[in-house]
Amino acid sequence: MTAATMKQAARVPVAYVAVLVPAMGALNIVGGWINSTLKLPVFLDMIGTMVASVALGPWWGALTGIITNTAASFVISPTMIPFALCNVVGALVWGYGIRNFGLGRSAGRLVIVGIICGILVQLMASPIVVFVFGGATGHSSDALVAAFAAAGNSLIASSLLAGITGSIADKMIATFVGLAILRALPPALTAGVELPKADGGQQNLMLIVGGVVLGVILVLLSVFVVTPALAG
Repeated sequence: MTAATMKQAARVPVAYVAVLVPAMGALNIVGGWINSTLKLPVFLDMIGTMVASVALGPWWGALTGIITNTAASFVISPTMIPFALCNVVGALVWGYGIRNFGLGRSAGRLVIVGIICGILVQLMASPIVVFVFGGATGHSSDALVAAFAAAGNSLIASSLLAGITGSIADKMIATFVGLAILRALPPALTAGVELPKADGGQQNLMLIVGGVVLGVILVLLSVFVVTPALAG
């Protein structure tokens, strides 16, 4: 991205910030509540963070994440508060990666930024899980952490290994669902931000569905391949 393009992308009306940050925070909370209710192997609480980070900038995305986890601690669980740091990491990866380093130019690059985001967020989450919560937070991945630990791995390595596939899948889903939301926002919000070219609605839909399906496949691999292999 050129300096002129970066400058153009940075010009975001205050009114958009005032509307989008709380709206995307609310979207995160709804996603987190769905995950908590259905006990899914993903989290779904960073889709709004992705949108805010790309549309407004990485630090507005970080603020969205902090608002998310603070509010979710009252709505969902107090365990959400320390994981605000994970939301901040995701915001910085999506925001800087897509806005500054061109990782949103194509579907392939979006897959890459989703993978990077998933890995770095899990690297942040694992010490929190271990040192704040003793290795168990009530998430569906707790059983997998215990299985890795029983196999002789350290608790922090067990947490990292147990969560990495689900984290990458979650961020992949967030990246491509976020792309769908970004497409629906006023063009001024993404002016100067390089996103994959789509010649028509059908092509745009295929791109987004393809990314989400990739995330779902990773989830299924985690649930039906990795977990049974460990259990056996």
